[in-house]
Parts: sequence; structure tokens; C-alpha cells
Amino acid sequence: MENALKAWERAAAASGPLRFVDICLRGVGQVMFQDNPLTGAIFLLAIGWGSWLAGMPQVWIGGLVAIIIATATAIWLRVEEAPLKAGLYGYNGVLVGLALPTFLPATPLLWLYIALGAVVSVVAMLATARAGKPFGIVALTFPFVLVTWLMLLASHGFAGVAAAPTAIIVSPIVESDPLNLVAFLGGVFKSISQVFLKGSIVTALLLLVGLAVNSVPAALFALGGAVVAVLFAHLFGAESDLITGGLFGFSPILTAIALGTVFNKPSPRVIVYALVGTLFTVVAQAATNAALAPLAIPSLTAPFVLTSWLFLLPDQRFDQKKA
Repeated sequence: MENALKAWERAAAASGPLRFVDICLRGVGQVMFQDNPLTGAIFLLAIGWGSWLAGMPQVWIGGLVAIIIATATAIWLRVEEAPLKAGLYGYNGVLVGLALPTFLPATPLLWLYIALGAVVSVVAMLATARAGKPFGIVALTFPFVLVTWLMLLASHGFAGVAAAPTAIIVSPIVESDPLNLVAFLGGVFKSISQVFLKGSIVTALLLLVGLAVNSVPAALFALGGAVVAVLFAHLFGAESDLITGGLFGFSPILTAIALGTVFNKPSPRVIVYALVGTLFTVVAQAATNAALAPLAIPSLTAPFVLTSWLFLLPDQRFDQKKA
């Protein structure tokens, strides 16, 4: 595997078109913090399967179009070479490309809308990185959340991309249904697939394979984060359909990976810190769901962004011993 990746890197270094493909694949992998073209390719396969299964091929196409446009935009804007080659200017774009056709009808103008969102995601990435630098804040998926929220809200005023009107209210609290083994496993795996807005167990398994190709700890933290999120949400009586559909687990998974493997080196103390962050992301998920329901827009990965910023700002050094 390592030799194959080295051979691919040599080929990409010698070919402009291959380098562009390499950057795009890394951008897809960076949705879950993985700088690996093979991981990105497996993720694309997983997204394609989930989109086909849902009868929505336009979602996969939207993601593919968006990652290409976002990467081309970053090159045109002459961004820094190292983060560009790592795919860091593409992952927000691919998420925008997946989200818009998920929530909006597949009209001809949707593709122009996706292209615009992909371009602006790069600008938003640059802006967020600059604004957050003095505070040590990394962009994460905030550019995706901001751009997609604005475009979904704007769709209510554009007949060319408008979704069917929906009355949104905050539902009354009801007692959760019993969480049997089948429902539990379904909730765990669909939490993983919902990172890419999919509700497929096969997609989740492919995503775990893609993670493990580059980082076994990341795959373990993703699985552990899903388990913790499902159990915690059920314990506090969250709506059963949301739990089993993976809609309470996708942001906690990203928090678990970020706090457990990306910004800290795995250790017993880091595991506990990531666990607390993962649990609180479930709380943030419920809070943003309630806050955004009257606006008829989804929370997307806002709970992950808010919680991760909260837990990264203290700048804890878990790999250092105090004197």
C-alpha cells in the first residue's frame, strides 16, 4: 500500500492533470481529516453508493462538480501550495456540493447554484482562516456551514431553486422508543454515513475502510464517537427516528476524530477529553436543531464546529508534563 501511494505521488508530481486529481481526492478525504488520495477515492465510492441507493445520483454529481470547481478556484486564487496540495481548500466545497442537491430540487439552475457555492466556499475558507488565526481557531467546516445556510435560506426567495414550502416547528418532547440491537447498530453506522449526508450502512463501512487506510486511530475514534453519540442521545430521550437515522451522531464523530487524533496525539487523557467533547456535541446538536427549526434549515456540522472550537481554544498540551 505504501509503495503504491509513493508511486502515485511520483506520477502526480510529474503530471499536472494527475496532480489536480490528487488534490481533489485529498480534498474529499479531508472532510474527515485524512490527507490521502486513496481515502478520498474510497469516500467517493461510498458517497456514490449512498446516492444511488437513495435514488439521488445528483448528490454524488454535485459533490464531484463542487470539488473540481473548488480546487480550480483555489489554484486560480494562488493559495498557499502546501495546504492546497493537502486538499484543505476542497473539503468545504465538496460538502456544499453534496448538501445543496440533498435539500433543493434538481432544477437546471441548481448546478449554477452549486458552482457558485463551491467558489465561495474557498473564499470563506480563506476568510475564516485569516479571521481565526490570532485566536488559534482553525476553519474546520465553518465555511461549508455558512455558505450552505445562506444559500438554503436564499432559496426561499428564488423560484429557480426553491424547495417545496415546509412548515417547521419545534416538536414536543416525546419518550424515546426502546433501543434494540438492530436500531442501535443502524444508528451507529448511519451516524458515520451522515457525515456525507447519507443514510447507508454500506456507505458507513466503506467510510471506515477509507479512514483505516490512512489512520486506524481515526477509524476507531469515528466508530467510538458514533457509539457514544447514539447511547447518549437515547439516554436523554432524543427523538428515536433522529437517533436511528444517524442525525444525532455525525457531528460528534467529527469532534471525536478532531480532538482524539488530529489536534492531539491519542493517549488516555486525550481519550477522556475527546469523550467529553463528543458528549457535548450531542447537546450542541439538540440545541442547534431547536434553534434552527423555525428557519427551516438543517444544523449541518455546526455542532461539531462550535464544540471543537470550544475545546481547542484552551490549547491544552496533553503531550507535555507540567513541572
